[in-house]
Amino acid sequence: MAAVVTSHVFPRLTTAFGASRRHFSLDVKAPLLRTCGYVHGRWVSAPSDFPVLDPATGLEIARVSDCGPDDAKRAVDAAYAAFHEWKQYTAKERSVLLRKWFDLLTLNKEELARIITFESGKPLKEALGEIAYAASFLEWFSEEARRIYGDVVASPMKDRRILLLKQPVGVTSIITPWNFPSAMITRKVGAALAAGCTTVVKPAEDTPLSALALAELAEQAGIPAGVFNVVPCSRKMAASVGQVLCTDPLVAKISFTGSTATGKMLLKMAADTVKRVSMELGGHAPFIVFDSADVDRAVEGAMASKFRNSGQTCVCSNRFLVQSGVYERFVAKLGAAMDAQLHVGHGSEAETTQGPLINARAADKVVQQISDAVSHGAKVLRGGQRLHGSFVAPTLLVDVTADMLCAREETFGPLVPVIRFDREEEALALANAAKVGLAGYFYSQDVSQIWRVSEALEVGLVGVNEGLLSTAEGAFGGVKESGIGREGSKYGVDEYLEVKYVCMGGLRL
Repeated sequence: MAAVVTSHVFPRLTTAFGASRRHFSLDVKAPLLRTCGYVHGRWVSAPSDFPVLDPATGLEIARVSDCGPDDAKRAVDAAYAAFHEWKQYTAKERSVLLRKWFDLLTLNKEELARIITFESGKPLKEALGEIAYAASFLEWFSEEARRIYGDVVASPMKDRRILLLKQPVGVTSIITPWNFPSAMITRKVGAALAAGCTTVVKPAEDTPLSALALAELAEQAGIPAGVFNVVPCSRKMAASVGQVLCTDPLVAKISFTGSTATGKMLLKMAADTVKRVSMELGGHAPFIVFDSADVDRAVEGAMASKFRNSGQTCVCSNRFLVQSGVYERFVAKLGAAMDAQLHVGHGSEAETTQGPLINARAADKVVQQISDAVSHGAKVLRGGQRLHGSFVAPTLLVDVTADMLCAREETFGPLVPVIRFDREEEALALANAAKVGLAGYFYSQDVSQIWRVSEALEVGLVGVNEGLLSTAEGAFGGVKESGIGREGSKYGVDEYLEVKYVCMGGLRL
């Protein structure tokens, strides 16, 4: 099945949509542009295929094998067979292979980034950042593989010794989203492989090419057949493939990143066979600016947190709560920064900072939130309109209230709704009112306030005077309906390990 490499003419996108015309083409070396599934070390076709579209243009860039439940079952069986060999590899052997995979990602970063840009719309500079981020998890977990330690516990009886061993759980189903099509895979798979688990990855239907490119590089790195499998599928096949990955008795664990609604469905499916789960689900991050804040630094953090990937990140700031004393200054400076720094266009253009949303449905959601807010009294200071296809102008709203849709639901788009507050307690009540709690941000130079608010925010990640949190060394995950478990950090490997208690008795000492 050959990839369709497009070279087409499309209007240069700016906030004014100028009349000049440019060519955009996905030019990637053949070995990295894979379009078949990857099972047990082989590239496998399916009876049908599905299109992968450039969200900036709506045009097809490739057709990918549309794997079904039978393919998913074969992948699970392959992973189960491989597990019995992979878990016998020494920690150092697994570490060396993960390091080779890391080296290959780094070597091929430009082409991997282009794949991300064309299938997700992410600006190329950000896509290069994602590849560096994705590679960092392989590097980190290649090092952590050799630091998986058990314990020797003091026994209360003289003739016994107590050992606690850490062993891999087994086959892991990895279900990932489109907004970080490489990093969300390596963050999970790196930990799983370091622990001695094997994996079956179902990438998002919008962005399968990145997952398949990772499979190509895994093969080049020498990852054994069956240890890393990729089963791409269309939206039509997603439910049936997901059901296999979540219910098959040979699967020991599910790791999922995506919406809270989908996560709840997967949890129900996992319950019948009592599978281990780790889930990073929806967010609704508050971004709080207190009167004591350095306003310029707060604006810088807001720009980084809100507009990365056009607002399509799980930890993206969603509700901007600004104290009355700095409200006007913050809004004015943020509007000026938006004017100066944001450029809408195709992700492959050097000046682009804001690409398209992933599809028309995503754009519809943002437009609906803007319309709802305006109808209830909010004012548009910047943007406010849909530009073309799935592009939405970066938008700044003021006079927003907590009952508006944009303050109650995650946006996943370039919308900044600003809510005024007077007291710290009021901000915390607004911030903690959500059912979810993934990330939260606040700006303050009052040390006592920093401690109070850091401890009071009901989220799993807190950015204090910082808008960018993600790093392989940090523990990533949420509270409430934002998920279960942690990824990255030294705790990330624990999600893929069982602790076995061994009691040695009858010793003559």
